Amino acid sequence: MTPLRRLGRRLSGLVRLVRTRARCEDGQLTVLILGLTVIAMTVIIGGLAVTSAQISRMRLLDAADAAALAATDEGAEQVYDTGLAQQALPLTDDTVRSAAVDHLTGRERPHGLASWSVAGGTGTPDGRTAVVRLVGEADLPMVGGLISSLGGSVTVGVESRARADIVIDAP
Repeated sequence: MTPLRRLGRRLSGLVRLVRTRARCEDGQLTVLILGLTVIAMTVIIGGLAVTSAQISRMRLLDAADAAALAATDEGAEQVYDTGLAQQALPLTDDTVRSAAVDHLTGRERPHGLASWSVAGGTGTPDGRTAVVRLVGEADLPMVGGLISSLGGSVTVGVESRARADIVIDAP
């Protein structure tokens, strides 16, 4: 047998071996691609849910800021109505809470929040600063239904403070 013929037989044996191994691994790449796709989709959907929760929190914070400002405005109106020259706003826990509730009632609930309410701790610690705490349930896209079917929800809470000092210039 010539060396060229021996080389040809060895090459044909090598080709058969490669084909046999290739048949044993058919579909392995498909499983790998499918697994990587599932992981990528999970990361994308998770990132979307976290971003949506943060946006809902920021919208709730905007409402809390506006409610705290409304409470200090109500205190300022009391000063102007009575005509008394005071150095501080006459704020109480009840006036801050009622101003916050009135403000939320008159405002449309932002997109991305399923519910919202005034939380405990809303009031005034010193009679001059309005502290408004709000809690809301975030409505998350794609995963919100899954979370609620499992009996859970994503609750976001915020706190905002507003203070308006009255400056009286003495002649």
